[in-house]
Amino acid sequence: MFRKTAVAVVASVTALTLAGCGSGGSSSSSSSGGSGAKTKGGLMTIIVNDPSNPYWKTEGSVAAAEAKKLGYKANVAASKGDTNTESTLIDTAITNKSVAIILDPANASGSVGAVKKANAANIPVFLVNAEINQSGLAKAQLVSNNAQGAALGAQQFVKVMPKTAEYVELYGAPSDNNAQTRSNGYATVLSQYPGLKKVGKEVANWDRTQGHDKMQSLLQAHPKISGVISGNDEMALGAIAALKEAGKLSQVKVGGFDGSPDAVDSIKKGELQYTVLQPVASFAKKAVDEADQFLKTGKTGSTAEKQAFDCILITKDKVNDFIGPFTLK
Repeated sequence: MFRKTAVAVVASVTALTLAGCGSGGSSSSSSSGGSGAKTKGGLMTIIVNDPSNPYWKTEGSVAAAEAKKLGYKANVAASKGDTNTESTLIDTAITNKSVAIILDPANASGSVGAVKKANAANIPVFLVNAEINQSGLAKAQLVSNNAQGAALGAQQFVKVMPKTAEYVELYGAPSDNNAQTRSNGYATVLSQYPGLKKVGKEVANWDRTQGHDKMQSLLQAHPKISGVISGNDEMALGAIAALKEAGKLSQVKVGGFDGSPDAVDSIKKGELQYTVLQPVASFAKKAVDEADQFLKTGKTGSTAEKQAFDCILITKDKVNDFIGPFTLK
């Protein structure tokens, strides 16, 4: 469960770009294993998706800051959601004799091989933000409770929408299980309101530019829509830009997901209706803490491999509670 406690985000984090750099949860048995040797220091490799997105930038920054606080060196690298780049980064982490890897997997199925490769090199892997489609490989998988967060977002979407209206959906990267989980969560809630009709859906891959372009296409096909429900903030902000250009933002309600600083600013301006905060600062820090404990004791300290952190709805009355990126009072 995510508690509203501040997680110190170090603004200046030494980032080493490694070779090839570019651009839910269920329970399982207790994570334990390894030699259990008393380990002190060493290199933690942290692989995020794309730090140009403030969500992933915070993920990497928080994890690196916590690793350094605990006495480790920290390298942050980016896969940009590409499994080949991710594989190269895992190879580099092995070559550099990393003691642990904190990984935001590029692909639910495609990243299984990368985790297995690290395991073969006796390097424990701790997953953050996204799961892989096989349990028992990573020592821990720490993610947002996407189903719970999607339900929160959809319920707020209902509140801001007319009782009878058409809406469209912007969908994240299909290779990421979070995209489907959020979409399913939206559908579960919105299907209970027959006056709300989804007339279009476009994949925009978590990207602001794609969100803008797909919103333009959706507007051309469905000019009478009254709402846009988005799988993340970046796509939502792209949609808002397109709606502004079309002179229709005042007629269309847009909802996001992530709790990014730009989304918070957009809410303050009265453009974005809401966002759903993912506690990325919390679980990025926790992943490093569990890695540290595993290296020292052979156990993570958690009773489950897969650990879900509840999300928080952010509306205009809560935007002043932020004390840092993805961090509330």
